[in-house]
Amino acid sequence: MDAAIFSPSGYDDNFLDLPLQLPAPSAGTITRELPYTHFTVLLDPVRRLAIATGVNINGDQLIDVDRGDDWHLDPRIPNNEQTGEAVYAKNDLDRGHLVRRRDPVWGDAATAQQANADTFAYTNAAPQAGTFNQSKELWLGLEDHVLTYAHTNKNRISVFTAPVLLEEDPVYRGVRIPQLFWKVAAWTTTVDAATVLQAAGFVLDQRPQLADLDLDALHSQALIAGTPPPLGPYRTYQVPIMDIAGLTSLDLMAFADADVLVPILAVRNDTGDRGLWVELSGESGIHL
Repeated sequence: MDAAIFSPSGYDDNFLDLPLQLPAPSAGTITRELPYTHFTVLLDPVRRLAIATGVNINGDQLIDVDRGDDWHLDPRIPNNEQTGEAVYAKNDLDRGHLVRRRDPVWGDAATAQQANADTFAYTNAAPQAGTFNQSKELWLGLEDHVLTYAHTNKNRISVFTAPVLLEEDPVYRGVRIPQLFWKVAAWTTTVDAATVLQAAGFVLDQRPQLADLDLDALHSQALIAGTPPPLGPYRTYQVPIMDIAGLTSLDLMAFADADVLVPILAVRNDTGDRGLWVELSGESGIHL
């Protein structure tokens, strides 16, 4: 990727029938805004991971292209601001795509090929548990499910994804490994002859479910041994978008105002913190 000629337009605020901006970080947050083909990454250069990504998905123009596997650093920013191959080498950590590989792969053949290649930038990855299980398949398939739902509404959605970057994330090879990931899908529909925005929020939890063990001790042992921190099986939740805003300090008000889950959960006001999170075991549990 030649930085001198690489100038994609990135995420399009006006892709849906209503304008929708990328989630904004809190004031004073240092980020690198990196546009790619049909998506944009907002990178935290200190954590060396994305704080937000946004992709436009046109379901009517998706193209199948060869996957490839050419992971690469982005030459537009210094290498030491990116989490590269060194974190993933000789262990069971996955390079987890944030913007899913196939989501921006639409348009003419050349554009689709470039979008496919762009998703393999390390800026679009975060370390994830390598074990593949049903809940991980569910997480990876959320876009498909929402896109199917949006089929009658121009077959377009915009999806925003990133790790939750917490101070307590365990350190491995100089990088704090995220244990939570968030995703918000947004689309438009028509209600009483008016176009309205709708959105749904999800959280992936890969913290180990070891309530009877001292996780701080396990993290310390892993750090001493030079092995990845313990990670658990993927657990996927549909959650109020305002909870994602609380976890990330991102401005998600436009999405929260359009949250399809909140009207359903509004009557459940006595459950306490995270009591409104709905764990998903399959697509049938997703509320859109």
